[in-house]
Amino acid sequence: MKIVVVGCTHAGTAAVDQILQDHPGTEVTVYERDDNISFLSCGIALYLGHKVKRLEDMFYSDPSELEKLGAKVFMKHDVLKIDSKNKKLMIENIKTGDVFEDTYDKLIMTTGSYVQVPPIVGIDNSKILMCKNYAQAREIYETAKTHKHIAIVGGGYIGVELAESYANTDHEVTLIQAGDQVLNHYIDKEMSENITKLLRDHGVNVFLNERVSGFSGDDQVVIETNKEDHKADLVIVCTGFIANTELLRGQVDMDRRGAIIINEYVQTSNSDIYAAGDACTVNFNPTGKPAYMPLATNAIRQGALAGVNVFGNTQKYMGTQATSGMELFGYTLASTGLTLKNALEWGFNADAVVYHDYYRPDYMPTTEMLTIRLVYDKDNRKILGAQLFSKHEVAQSANTISVMIQNNNTIDDLAFIDMLFQPNYDNPFNYLNLVGQLAVAKERNEKK
Repeated sequence: MKIVVVGCTHAGTAAVDQILQDHPGTEVTVYERDDNISFLSCGIALYLGHKVKRLEDMFYSDPSELEKLGAKVFMKHDVLKIDSKNKKLMIENIKTGDVFEDTYDKLIMTTGSYVQVPPIVGIDNSKILMCKNYAQAREIYETAKTHKHIAIVGGGYIGVELAESYANTDHEVTLIQAGDQVLNHYIDKEMSENITKLLRDHGVNVFLNERVSGFSGDDQVVIETNKEDHKADLVIVCTGFIANTELLRGQVDMDRRGAIIINEYVQTSNSDIYAAGDACTVNFNPTGKPAYMPLATNAIRQGALAGVNVFGNTQKYMGTQATSGMELFGYTLASTGLTLKNALEWGFNADAVVYHDYYRPDYMPTTEMLTIRLVYDKDNRKILGAQLFSKHEVAQSANTISVMIQNNNTIDDLAFIDMLFQPNYDNPFNYLNLVGQLAVAKERNEKK
């Protein structure tokens, strides 16, 4: 069987690894239009903030490693067309301009995503940069040396992380967000206010409810918004990603945003084509519906599953809770599942409780405050999501809630699930137990 993998960042690399570990000798061909694979874009802010000394350390694989496993890897090769009916591809060698055809028995689409470039006048200014790949990361790092005032357009994960890195390296930072909060896909507004305050306390100028309408200027970039103009030496645009799926448009089922829809085996509507990573949807467990969530964690799991199931659908995709975390000025923010706002928009009869207390007994030499926001379904009492914020490391607690959402656990389960007690780590009831007990008490009191 001949397998062709189109695109090779996280999902593609995982797929090739899995195929050739399980089935050595399989004919695997990889086409990648860039000159590198497996770049961790989450490392851009770490490199900019000098937490990581070498950007090259953000690669965990390279073409030669895949070739050692037995794959044929064609870098700087762009797939121009896919004919799924006849199982043919048209490919261009970017270096030579030569165009040729290839065939496949099974196809794995891991073409990823590209930065969503808003149609704004002046966005082609050389002082306006995007943030996703290795080349863009190098440009962001080099320009930071000669530009003092940085404006970031977009208050998602990348925008907030970049704002911290620039602020920590003595830059003047302006963060402009179109909505009324930062990190709106991951946390509720009440939790977001903690992040906004933290950014402002560290000198970041945060402007909410300002939609950028244009860029102008020469020596400095003028950022025009619906409220006021801002000036900066350099602008980084972080306004999200779009699935790169044009090659299969009209040939497999896609959602309204153009992401490929997959089944429980990461298989598309064409049984000979599998998809993984930013090119496709995820099966989002809190809602039971497909959703578009371009995260590296989703990509590597889907890619590995594509490598398994391409030989026959044997291992089901467990889906995702979109669990994520970040460190910001010494604090940890972690989230999983649905926010209350999103839960209500999905039609759940949802509610939330907030736990705010020390993570361990106050008789210990030190302790830290902890805030947990737990979202749940009032009808069946299932946990829908959680957001955690503290100087204490709470990322693994988000993983615990993620597993509980995966397993359809309720607030009653969370209230009394077995967790260790040791004063170095928590109270006799762990803080996750306590937030569960808050939810149970709230429901009990409302029924009185």
